[in-house]
Formats: sequence, structure tokens, C-alpha cells
Amino acid sequence: MNTETLYQIYLSCAVVSTDTRNITPGSLFFALKGANFNGNAFAAQALAKGASHAVVDNAAFATDERFVLVDDVLKTLQNLARHHRRQLSVPVIAMTGSNGKTTTKELMHRVLSARYRTYATRGNLNNHIGLPLTLLSVGREIEMVVLEMGSNRPGDIAELASICEPTHGLITNIGKAHLEGFGGFEGVKKGEGELYDYFVRHGGTVFANAQNPVLQQMLAERQLPAINYPPAGCELVASAPNVVYRHAAGHVTETNLPGRHNFENIAAALCIGGHFGVSAVDANAAVGGYVSENNRSQTIAKGTNTILLDAYNANPTSMLASLEYFAALEADRKVVILGDMAELGEYGAEEHALMGKMVARGKFGTVLLCGPLMQNAVAANPEAYYFIDKFSLNNWLTDNKLENAHILIKGSRRMALETLVELL
Repeated sequence: MNTETLYQIYLSCAVVSTDTRNITPGSLFFALKGANFNGNAFAAQALAKGASHAVVDNAAFATDERFVLVDDVLKTLQNLARHHRRQLSVPVIAMTGSNGKTTTKELMHRVLSARYRTYATRGNLNNHIGLPLTLLSVGREIEMVVLEMGSNRPGDIAELASICEPTHGLITNIGKAHLEGFGGFEGVKKGEGELYDYFVRHGGTVFANAQNPVLQQMLAERQLPAINYPPAGCELVASAPNVVYRHAAGHVTETNLPGRHNFENIAAALCIGGHFGVSAVDANAAVGGYVSENNRSQTIAKGTNTILLDAYNANPTSMLASLEYFAALEADRKVVILGDMAELGEYGAEEHALMGKMVARGKFGTVLLCGPLMQNAVAANPEAYYFIDKFSLNNWLTDNKLENAHILIKGSRRMALETLVELL
């Protein structure tokens, strides 16, 4: 079946789904395959639950006209998303980067929504499957699209850009993230820089942090012009406990986001909002009212404790930013609970040892280190408590109640350290 014919089926369906647990009546089901499952085997179940059509790539499962037989379900999903995107005559803003993508995306969504009907990536749907699903969720009423693009190996961003064909773009920063897949920091630069390469070939508008020398060098190497931020007249007033900034005409905004690194995310959102004509008053109100969730830069009051929860992800760059912020925070008692940083490959031991030295410089009252890789951080912190796994850490926290403390919790997603909040 060609893309245009399938597109007409898509237009008649209520929603696109890849999970039989979330089937709604009239949906279009894509039978994706994974390492441990074959979506073709669930296509009939999707139809029984109310899907109007099921896209499969195994003829043995296509038993009636409700099954759409294609050569490759994933490629078909991506091609359909690209076709749909080409029917949209609205700005499509794509962003990538080592850190801050989701917070920047959410801030941009809030700011742009002050003037436009805006659709942004939901949750973590930012990969080769999630981005097509996001695009296919964009209705004709939408006036602005904000897309987050995630990557962990070379070629990822080039592939995603070829699907969403952005008109505007942003790299938040380049840091030590996914070193295992990229093969080192230079590999990260090259991989994330694929977004810049797209704009060199296809044109469009790029936004960049004027205070980030790595990004400025990458732009210069490509002779790629950019609109720089922070916007004129926008400056950081305070970064702890939360960011306070001064914007145009001297207006001061207090936010719910902690740390200097979040000012960069805020500045990007303000710059893009201004570019699209959102008033400074509306943009500042949107930023000031934003409250982070999903385990990212969350401040949680629990009993006598104040918890800074940043447990959605961790890499050496984001860990440094969090530790620097927490070290500068004025508090009588500080506790840091840190879990392994994942996807570092051969760099794992070295980067955790370096992180241990950062922790030692912070002179925190109590240090709790958890995970096999965190053992490399112990040498620089002989008084730290070390736990091989979260079960052991749970037991310690149960037996040693923390009170009247400011507590930083940070670790990679696989550590799931957000579950510790209930013990505090």
C-alpha cells in the first residue's frame, strides 16, 4: 500500500497506537517489532479491542481487509509521519542536546501557548518511534509544533530531522552524555551537530546560546548563522534557591526552577517566544508559573526535609551542574544521594571517579552513593556511605531517618531513585 492511500486511512482514524493496552475505538494500530516481541502477533487483539485497521508486515497475520500489509511497519510509520508533516504549514521547532531538552521544551510550550495553539512532545516520545507518533498526533488546528529529539548514537538526529523536517532548531548544549554510544565527547558533538548539518543543507532558523563556546564553534565551522540568546536585556539575578532573572524594561521574574543551568533553558524559551511575537509580559508569566515535574528539577517539601529531585537522568555534565548548585545553596544540613550514571561504557569508572572529586569539593554533610559504578567515587569520599544497590540504600534510609535537611537526589533513569522520596 502506498503512503497516500495509508494516509487517507490515517485521516479516518481517531488516533495512532502501537500498544494494545492503550487501544481506543477507531484507532490505527502499528504492529511494531522489538527484541523480545512481535507486534504482528497482537494485531488481531488490537482489532478486537476496537482498532479500525492494523498495519502489519507479516502476510500470515493479514487475514482480512482491516489488516494493512506493508514491507516494514517501522519504516511505514516514519514515512507516514513525514507525509503528515508535509501537510502542515506551521513552524516546526526541533531541539536536541545533552541536557535540558525536556525542561526547555516544556518552557517553550508554555511561552508559545500564550499566543498560539501549540503542540509539544509528550513525555519521552523523542526517538525513532516516539517522534513519528508525536507528529501523527498534531491536528490541523495546531499553529506551532515543538519537538524534542533524543539520541544515543551517531545518525539518530539526522534520521529524526529527516522525518520532522524542522523549520527552526536548537541544541541546548553539548556534554558528556551517552559516551558509550557516541564513543566520546567528540562523537557527542558530531552526533548532536547533525541538527546543524540539516539546516546547512535545507535552510531554516537556528537559535543558539551565545555564552556556550562549543556551540558557537560548531556554528562557525559550518558558517551557519544563528539567533543568539539570552535576549537583549535578559540577565540572571539569582540562581538559588530558584532562578530569578531580569528581562526587558527591568521586569524581574521569580521562577520555580533551581540553578544557573536552568537560566539557559529559560533564556532559550524567552528568545524563541520573542522571535514569534509573544509579548514579554506573557512570556514572563508563563516562565514564572512553570513548575517542573516528572522527576526533573523538582523541589519537594516532605516533613522537615526539602528535596531536590532530579532523578530522571544523569550524566557527568548534568551531575556537575546539580552538585555546583547544591554546594552554593544556603542550608544548615545538606545530604546528597547519588546513583550511577548510565551509558558511559569504557568511560564509566573514570567519570565516576571524577564525579567523586566534585562531591568531595562540595563538603556536604552526608553523602550516600548507590550503584556498582559509584564505588569509583568512594576513594575521594572516605566518609561517604556506599550501597551496591538501591535495596541496601532503602534499608539504610529506613533505619536512619533524615530530618531538617536539604536533600539532593540524582541518578540515571535505570536507578529509579524517585522511589526514595517516600522514605524521606
